Amino acid sequence: MIGYLARNPLSWRKMAAAVLEVEVGAAGAREPEEVDISDLAPEERWRIEHARMHAKHRGHEAMHAEMVLILIATLVVAQLLLVQWKQRHSRSYNMVTLFQMWIVPVYFTVKLHWWRFLAVWSLFSIITAFITYRATRKPLEQTTPRLVYKWFLLLYKLSYATGIVGYVAVMFTLFGLNLLFRIKPEDAMDFGISLLFYGLYYGVLGRDFAEMCADYMASTIGVSTDEQEEYQLKMIFFFYSYFPFCFCN
Repeated sequence: MIGYLARNPLSWRKMAAAVLEVEVGAAGAREPEEVDISDLAPEERWRIEHARMHAKHRGHEAMHAEMVLILIATLVVAQLLLVQWKQRHSRSYNMVTLFQMWIVPVYFTVKLHWWRFLAVWSLFSIITAFITYRATRKPLEQTTPRLVYKWFLLLYKLSYATGIVGYVAVMFTLFGLNLLFRIKPEDAMDFGISLLFYGLYYGVLGRDFAEMCADYMASTIGVSTDEQEEYQLKMIFFFYSYFPFCFCN
């Protein structure tokens, strides 16, 4: 490198000017004019560009640390507020979180063109909206509880089976068993993760909708808060006696 600079005094002057530019820029005295370093050796040009980058972003470490602290504080405060909200107003908390979990994925679905998920979501939303409408009517029809039970039991079975198949597909991919069927690892893993997501998402969403419908039907029938625990115990005993599979749910 010394021999190169000795043979090219112009490059030596450009390198010195570039170093001076970096030092002046770091000091913040003024906005220096950039020096043309295209004639320098690649190694020296990379060093100067690296130094320019560090000089340009000098002082950002403190700002990044402040941003991290603000983020942590926000998460802690938000968690405390959510816990208090759930304890004091559990019904509104459940309604808001259920609505968000139901609506928010649609935005990403449309943005990323996941039309298959949008089709399944639309079918689920139409049927569940009809079931919820029936469960919130007053007076409550005699066939509504059976309809609600059948739909959410079917949804539970489908989401449970979908999750199991997705989990098995992921395990097969991790152990390389997908190669026996000449399936690419990326395709097998995408298939398994997609099924896991479908099973988990619709399982949790169906559970929350079932709880909401059950609360509305209980209030319509006239079960008070004090009587609700005894009523639930009787319902559990009834389902366990006549529908053993429901007790597993």
